[in-house]
Amino acid sequence: MTEPSYPAAHAVAPKIQAHFARYLAAIGARAVGALPLAPDTRDIEALVDAAFWASLRREEGFVPKISLALLPAERASEPMLFARPLPLAPVPLVRVAPAVERPGIHLGVWRSGGDLEVWGTTRTIPPFCVVLEVAAPGLLVVKHHRGDGGKFVNVAVIEGDHVKIIDEAASSMPDCPALLTTLLGLDTAGSWHGSTNVLVELAVSMRAHGRGGSMLMTPSGTDNWRDSIVQPMLYHVLPPFSALADLIRRPREARVAREWQDNLADTVKAVAGLTAVDGAALLTDQFDLLAFGAKISRARGRPLVEQVVTTEPIEGVEAEVVHPSRLGGTRHLSAAQFVQDQRDAIALVASQDGRFTVFAWSPSDDMVHAHRVETLLL
Repeated sequence: MTEPSYPAAHAVAPKIQAHFARYLAAIGARAVGALPLAPDTRDIEALVDAAFWASLRREEGFVPKISLALLPAERASEPMLFARPLPLAPVPLVRVAPAVERPGIHLGVWRSGGDLEVWGTTRTIPPFCVVLEVAAPGLLVVKHHRGDGGKFVNVAVIEGDHVKIIDEAASSMPDCPALLTTLLGLDTAGSWHGSTNVLVELAVSMRAHGRGGSMLMTPSGTDNWRDSIVQPMLYHVLPPFSALADLIRRPREARVAREWQDNLADTVKAVAGLTAVDGAALLTDQFDLLAFGAKISRARGRPLVEQVVTTEPIEGVEAEVVHPSRLGGTRHLSAAQFVQDQRDAIALVASQDGRFTVFAWSPSDDMVHAHRVETLLL
């Protein structure tokens, strides 16, 4: 195997290795069964290097989209084994990519005879296994799975020469929204299908449609939000659309059924798709849909929003106080105004360029807090 030639791979590998070492140390005392194998720094470096160069190639005009899992075949569940393992190199990865580009399929990688090899594929991997996803040319995401059926937890995002290491300490900031804690993989909820986690799926789906959009979530049982919405609403939903709320209210035992999970995924896509219309989708915190395409206005007697504090859960990124127009366009300014006027609400804003911001009121800062979370949604 040739020596790695991608500088970012050498820079990021020790940080990723340290991250997983901390995880394994934390779960070691309470683990049931076999622990995941600790990743080696040089293996991580080789994995990142091969994936990066593969991401810049094309197979019959298509960009490869692959997921690599660093684990031995015997640790995978029902693996498909290659009779002749593939070398971990850009050309073999690009050639096999069309066969494994569908979601949920991972190429298994482990060391054999001194070199890393691609031994086959698997659809099931153990928790805290190193996973490297090729998201786009030159864009890699290192992540792991928590084993609860939900979204992968991102550890690092590598784009060209830029490396972003996720800062888990961001969850310790005052007034940290539950959505951010969940995305960081630090919530203690027993089921991925709780309400906060459904909000994560809505955020992912909002970002995926690529048109940009806004979603407002207000407390149920109050109409105070009307003071901040232009009346009449063009797409007022009456009675409120409760398909998503009804699914979330199902008993816990019903939420493990495949039919329920499929219905939830379809309903999340349908509701998130409404944010593609100009204006904001409006939901209660119980996920009843009240309107979409709603126009936000400053509530009577309330001041204009002049500044917000903005943070991003990336190591080395400091909080800033800025004018909300610095965050983007009209959507961001309107969302900040809505949250300043409706302080028990939150607002989610997806930009067409992939940025994603969660707006929430921060009592400790006495202003709107804009949380940039797109690196957690990749």
